[in-house]
Amino acid sequence: MLALVFLTLATAAAVRSLPGVLIIPLEREFPTWDRATISLAVSINLLLYGLCGPFASSLANRFGMRRTMVTAFSALGVAVGLTTLMREAWQLQLLWGVVVGAGTGVAGAWMAATVSSRWFVKHQGLVGGLLFTGSATGQIVFLPLLASVVVAMDWRVASLIVAGFALLVVPLAAKFVYSHPQEIGLQPYGAPPATDGKAAEPLVTPRPAGNPFVAAFKTLRQCIGKRDFLLLSGTFFACGASANGLIGTHLIPASMEHDIPEVAAASLLSFMAVLNICGSIAAGWLSDRVDCRWLLGCYYGLRGLSLLFLPFIFTAVDPYPGLMVFAAFYGLEWAATAVPTMRLTADIFGRANVGTIFAWVTVSHQLGAGAVSLGAGMLRTSLGNYSVAFVISGFICLIAAGMALLIRRPAGGEPVPAPVAVSERPGVIVAPAARR
Repeated sequence: MLALVFLTLATAAAVRSLPGVLIIPLEREFPTWDRATISLAVSINLLLYGLCGPFASSLANRFGMRRTMVTAFSALGVAVGLTTLMREAWQLQLLWGVVVGAGTGVAGAWMAATVSSRWFVKHQGLVGGLLFTGSATGQIVFLPLLASVVVAMDWRVASLIVAGFALLVVPLAAKFVYSHPQEIGLQPYGAPPATDGKAAEPLVTPRPAGNPFVAAFKTLRQCIGKRDFLLLSGTFFACGASANGLIGTHLIPASMEHDIPEVAAASLLSFMAVLNICGSIAAGWLSDRVDCRWLLGCYYGLRGLSLLFLPFIFTAVDPYPGLMVFAAFYGLEWAATAVPTMRLTADIFGRANVGTIFAWVTVSHQLGAGAVSLGAGMLRTSLGNYSVAFVISGFICLIAAGMALLIRRPAGGEPVPAPVAVSERPGVIVAPAARR
């Protein structure tokens, strides 16, 4: 499951990272599509990626992760393939914005939170860090490849390559994905054995009864009034604004506007992704040992300072060496904020329903990503450069650093109960407390 979810997240990251490579080629082929028009599609994509997470988690609880993943990646492969036929801007918004955004939302951060909490008791933070490196791996493998294909061939060929990899996930998920370790006769890794005459947990697949969309909104209603949930959501808004929305979408075109070739610019993001693997694993290891609130405060504070210096790097005679230093620093903490945020969510609100709760926290991440993706494109169109966008995102991160320190210790939170689950076998009820 660790390997399968890693592959799934890597493939979804490849799909999400493709627009950053295509912005300049699309502007060249379609002169009426300006930067704001293309950024709107990316903004819709990022927003739906987050908004679909809670419902994807509830659907996976209701119908199983296998069916959910097969459906989503089938739609992704078809939608990305159809982008090669688009001629109008509304087709870009529909395919890249709506369909691809919703499809990648199924393979979102909620999946890492769900698998790490369901399948692992020991080393949950480390496992979460490993899973979050899947997105970085997708960037490492695909960004330079796709940029090279765009330069040597055509952006449509790059789109077809990504569509093929999305469809490759479908048979693997259909054959090997499970929702719980109990489905194949296992207990979560590191779970204590049954003692004192207690029976082992029934080897059934828990399926919550009722409408999964109603269950997702019920979970949100239980969390929305809680101070810690709002603080976690606010800090994750800054993460999305500064990472996926700004750097992930606009660093390549910003670099190309300062005479850095497209392949070299894409390699900057790939270099970030390499270091992101180290940073995510280190963040997972640290989150098992250090107060996650202080981790978040340090990460956001340093990220904000680095963004404030980025405009000065671009004004240098040769910005590439400075960008390499920025990429090294930024890459180490790109997804490092996600692991302590996930751990705090699980520790404060309980592990029974952590996938859906963390998915709602991730909605704010994508709201930030979508807002800054669109806003940075509009600022670039009106001002001619990205300097103001970099500064605004830097201050957002500094505010998030202060918010992280206001989160209470996990012991002060209130667990949010999961709905009663019904097994696949008629008449067998599995209470939420029975799940480890």
